[in-house]
Amino acid sequence: MSEWPAVMEREHALRSEEPRVLVIEDERAIADAVALNLREEGFAVHIARRGDDGLRLVTVEEYDLVILDLMLPGADGRDICRAIRKRGQTPVLMLTARAREMDKVLGLELGADDYLTKPFSMLELIARVKALIRRSRVTRPADVDPAADEEYVCGGVLVNVSRHRVTVDGAQVELRPKEFDLLKALISNHGRVMTRDRLLDLVWGEDEYLDRGTLDVHIRWLRQKLEKTPSQPERIVTVRGVGYKFSDEAA
Repeated sequence: MSEWPAVMEREHALRSEEPRVLVIEDERAIADAVALNLREEGFAVHIARRGDDGLRLVTVEEYDLVILDLMLPGADGRDICRAIRKRGQTPVLMLTARAREMDKVLGLELGADDYLTKPFSMLELIARVKALIRRSRVTRPADVDPAADEEYVCGGVLVNVSRHRVTVDGAQVELRPKEFDLLKALISNHGRVMTRDRLLDLVWGEDEYLDRGTLDVHIRWLRQKLEKTPSQPERIVTVRGVGYKFSDEAA
């Protein structure tokens, strides 16, 4: 077991306005380079070089984002990702090895918000970190005006945008930030076919490096939470060769 003082490295005094990022990565060169570049951009960065240390940190500390390698000593990155999701909606940027492409889909299914394949550009990493934190803050209920109620109702699903609230047949369901954004894009255009490219642009914006498999994973997540029978969806239907639509005919 590693000693607790070695878990967190603080080279700069933390200020309350600094976004807090936890880097869980056992490759010292990668972890140090990521921390250095993020600190230069104004982030407060902690490093955990073992999985068990990272798991302990995510259960006792609050972070704006976690950068997580799946292959770690001490604890599996998948267990850490599950622990983060059980605790809340902190964005997770997963790091994967080029030889392990299946890690991408697996990580997204476990609840990661985005992924980067090693080796990666620091400029790309910084852009993704900023985008994930920006989106997570935009979708928090405390950051919106409760008087401006933007609401959509269709097929037993209610989406209140200003309160970041979703109910299905009267029961409230919890969605991650990008799941919420995707549902809003679909239900606000209910009855209309939304192309895959249009949905990627609406939900992920300038993140052009995301592949279409990311959209498919998020659609599957939404169906699991919104559909009575996810394998036979009635609300979010596939229009083959084009994209998806939120059906007006959903029961």
